[in-house]
Amino acid sequence: MSYDPSQPYPTYPWQPPAPPPAPPHPARHRSPLGHHSDLRILRSAYRWQRRTATLTALGYFTFFLVLSAYAPSFMASSLTEGLPTGLVLALLQLPVTWLAIAVYEHTARRYVDPLADRIRKQSEVDARREAAAR
Repeated sequence: MSYDPSQPYPTYPWQPPAPPPAPPHPARHRSPLGHHSDLRILRSAYRWQRRTATLTALGYFTFFLVLSAYAPSFMASSLTEGLPTGLVLALLQLPVTWLAIAVYEHTARRYVDPLADRIRKQSEVDARREAAAR
């Protein structure tokens, strides 16, 4: 019996021989963009969605804080009798947050969800194709 360097050396005499290497997977059918491109597109759409919604809400809040710190006379001025500008801008924070949520939901339904559904369906087709090939 000679030593074969490609095969692992058994540690114990009763150790069974190493199993043969698995055959390579057959080529799978890919969508025109390929799975990696689809995921890249999905990630960038989701990233755009997150940034838009976050910058809408945080941008307005930061704007409000900057005005409060550097323009107190403007914030104390009255829009109408007894209603200061600062209070109106503070009360507008809630509708701006709702707007950010609405933008997030709209972009999710319009751009991100269809991409995710397409990737999910393609992966199900690929899984069925692999199962049928075995």
